[in-house]
Amino acid sequence: MFGSIKKFSASEVFPGARWEGGEACESRDLIANETAVALVYNGVPHVVMMATPEDIEDFVLGFSLSEGIVRKPDEFFGVCVRTRRDGIEADIDIAAERFRELARKQRNLTGRIGCGLCGAQTLEQAIRHPGPVATRLRLAPDALQHAMASLASKQPLNAATGSVHAAAWMNAKGEIALVREDVGRHNALDKLIGALIAREVDLAQGAVLITSRASYEMIQKAATVGIGVVCAISAPTGLAIRMAQTSGVTLIAFARGGRHTIYAHAERVTAHAERAVA
Repeated sequence: MFGSIKKFSASEVFPGARWEGGEACESRDLIANETAVALVYNGVPHVVMMATPEDIEDFVLGFSLSEGIVRKPDEFFGVCVRTRRDGIEADIDIAAERFRELARKQRNLTGRIGCGLCGAQTLEQAIRHPGPVATRLRLAPDALQHAMASLASKQPLNAATGSVHAAAWMNAKGEIALVREDVGRHNALDKLIGALIAREVDLAQGAVLITSRASYEMIQKAATVGIGVVCAISAPTGLAIRMAQTSGVTLIAFARGGRHTIYAHAERVTAHAERAVA
């Protein structure tokens, strides 16, 4: 069952005093919102995340899968999203066995924007090691460049506010099929994962593009759900590279301005793959 979000919006207009060209003037700017989103599993509060208040159902499903709370989509029975005075509450119904595992972890902390370790209490919880991703996907370098070059035009919230990240799904031809935006880069990826799973997209047949650095949490989330290629506009971290190497994820970074660097599993990006653009 899905609820509707009426009180909170992804952006709103705020007045300001702008200094420009040596003069002061009044301004009215569209600003991205962040809202507290409480995730409650089987009636028990788990964590509070700060997120852009749109595509919350996608976010909840993606977070539940990418964080290993449920292991497969059929263990996620549904979510009811409700607005509260101070934020949004997502009441999530998951399989009893998965809930018992979650309860044993004793995780119930507040997550900040971009927090990839929200609620982790031990190293084992924080640094998970997903099994190797198996995919025969092959991408042409120009397909990646074509997709990254077109990504900005598919981010309406960022175009309006200039303050949100995006995660996008591209197919083997370099076509962007789906985009999700959020003030938090992890949230944007979770929203995308949830949207892909809900649409039963084959995760072995495409790649994720992210408008941020490639940290290990992003690779961990991708590997957990079986995504084999992550392409970032900015830099990777050393731990992200090592995790990509061990989890079978092709990690591409600095993908902008007609260039990119591959740090793990370069065999999936080849000039002999099907070309996306003539």
